[in-house]
Parts: sequence; structure tokens; C-alpha cells
Amino acid sequence: MSKLDDRLAELGLTVPTTSKPVAAYIPAVATGNLVYTSGQLPMVDGALPLTGKVGAEVDADAAKQLARTCVLNGLAAARSAIGSLDRITRVVKVVGFVASDPAFTGQPGVINGASELLAEIFGESGQHARSAVGVAVLPLDAPVEVEFVFEFA
Repeated sequence: MSKLDDRLAELGLTVPTTSKPVAAYIPAVATGNLVYTSGQLPMVDGALPLTGKVGAEVDADAAKQLARTCVLNGLAAARSAIGSLDRITRVVKVVGFVASDPAFTGQPGVINGASELLAEIFGESGQHARSAVGVAVLPLDAPVEVEFVFEFA
């Protein structure tokens, strides 16, 4: 097991296998010392556990948990590009999209699910720049989608 896998096990988490893309893209691309992931949906065993708009069909707390799932899927995508998660030295950027009911304005709180988990996993090197954006709809009617930029050695 890798050092990061050990840390995840302490937190009761595991990184899944990389999900198959739902369109014409690859899960992640490494260039220079950065790995960029494609947008990660909160897939669990190949399916979305919840669908719909946050603030309507999906409550903010459930969406925050889905953002945490996106982190695990993002780590799987990064691993597919760089071989080992132990190569990650820093989380650089997180961009979160929240499919939102028009009256919902809590997008930052939802994406905190991803940011807080990254801090739990990576400590200080998990602190990152971030955007949290409300959108009308996401692929497969997912409530949340998150993309990541990781620095690696």
C-alpha cells in the first residue's frame, strides 16, 4: 500500500477504480508537474447515488457528501495518469459545479465537502485555490461535478 492509501484507510476511505468516461475525453492529463482531471461526477460503483438539483430534489448536506465522493474519483483519475498517488505534492486548484435550484445560493458550502476532505487527506498541502459555481444542469442529472489540478513530483 502507498502512504496515501494508508492515510485514506485511517479515514475509512478507499480510492475506487477509474470510472469510464461518459463522453469523448480521458480521466486525467499530466503535463509538466501538474495533473488535470476531467470533471468528476460522484459515481459509486458506476452509478450516481442521487440525481437532481441541489435545493430542490437534493439537500445541501447530501450534495456536500457527493462532493467528497468526487474527490475520491478525482484521485482515481490522477492515479491513472501518474501511476501513484504518493507522487502528489500539492492540491493546486478545485473547480466545483453544483446543479442548483434557481433559489439555491449555497454552492460554496457544497464544494466545501471536497475542500475539507482534501485538507483531511493532504494536510497543509491540501489547501488550494477554488471556484464554486451554480449551473442549471450537469451530465446525467448529477447534482455535483468537481475537477482538480494536482502538483506532482
